[in-house]
Amino acid sequence: MKALLIARRELAGYLRTLSGYLIIAVILALNGLFFNAFALGKAAERSATVLSNFFYYSSGFTIVASVFISMRLLAEERQAGTLPLLYSSPVRDRDIVLGKYLAGLVFLALYLVCTVYMPLMVMVNGKVSAGHIAAGYLGLLLLGSASLAVGTLGSALARNQLLAAILTACMLVGLIVCWLLARITAQPLSDVFSALSLWNQHFPPFQAGLVHVRDVAYYLLVTYVALFGATRVLEARRWR
Repeated sequence: MKALLIARRELAGYLRTLSGYLIIAVILALNGLFFNAFALGKAAERSATVLSNFFYYSSGFTIVASVFISMRLLAEERQAGTLPLLYSSPVRDRDIVLGKYLAGLVFLALYLVCTVYMPLMVMVNGKVSAGHIAAGYLGLLLLGSASLAVGTLGSALARNQLLAAILTACMLVGLIVCWLLARITAQPLSDVFSALSLWNQHFPPFQAGLVHVRDVAYYLLVTYVALFGATRVLEARRWR
């Protein structure tokens, strides 16, 4: 319950400030430009391929949106000097982390809702299955959820929002390029790096309209581990 109250307050902060709308507007505009240029622009391709391309480009913008949404979650409190007020309140560290994370996740979901018009445009002159769209958006939400959790950890570690964004981007890039390490290492390391890859190993099935339990479990595990790490960082700072 306390986590939900924190989430409500944090979400209200996003909706009251211009920065939240600016993040959505800019990333949505860029996503639309890429969709129009690189997905709809290839008229000879099948509708399912166009939809797959949409999810391909949207996955990148979802990660970028997660970085910018998460950078303020905890770093802003530390930068403004209000973090001790949270520590002095009767709220557990896990409630603080979970509440702020849930607020960011709802805001990210609002961004994804704003992109729905793009696959609907594919349906105007083509034919795509509702299952493909549902699987793709589930993948985007899970990818965004994991990226946002990593961003929450980065925001907990950083002293200010800019440093939080840089730190989060570095961690996400590290997870994304694991597939490159998998190609240049021998087994069993190659299997480990391949399994850790944030995008290349786990998102393409969603992009193609397929849902695999292992991919869902991976994103949920990354989310849990990152939020657990952010909670431990807050606990360590509380006792300094």
